[in-house]
Amino acid sequence: MSLKYAVLAALLEGEASGYELSKVFDVSLANFWPATPQQLYRELERLAQDGLIEARVVQQERRPNKRLFTLTETGRRELSAFAAEPPRRPAALRDEFLIKIQAMDGVDPEVTRALFEERLSWARGKLARYERVRDRFLDGRTEERYLAEVDRIGPYLTLLGGIALETETVRWCERALAILKRRAPLS
Repeated sequence: MSLKYAVLAALLEGEASGYELSKVFDVSLANFWPATPQQLYRELERLAQDGLIEARVVQQERRPNKRLFTLTETGRRELSAFAAEPPRRPAALRDEFLIKIQAMDGVDPEVTRALFEERLSWARGKLARYERVRDRFLDGRTEERYLAEVDRIGPYLTLLGGIALETETVRWCERALAILKRRAPLS
């Protein structure tokens, strides 16, 4: 898959500037489809040239003018066709951390513990961020009420996937740290 479909999917939320899209990627999409702001701006130009999005310029005082992007009907159709196709292959996990853990035997156990503690801290941070996003989505409503009232549930389902992944990462790191503690040489 290319960045193209991630950008089109982000624009389902409505008109957005390149800067606003980079924030969307940073907060939500980066966890499963990362992109730098430069990549986003290049992709926005390609999508506009291909007629999948439209851009309009908004004049601003005391600030540079900004371009706002929206999906075209052609873009919506292409995104719908993409969404209806099964993925070509299952996702492949490529994580440098897992290679380090695979090769940890012979490494100072304190170094390995520190790696797990760092990963645990990251996972807890991401989980807390996802929970804040979930609270914003729900806005005081129950999940059942929220799902009955909103038009699009894709962003919420994606968020639930992120919450599940980080919850399991926290559980795995805690278990690994407990195992490492049990294996520590007795002093």
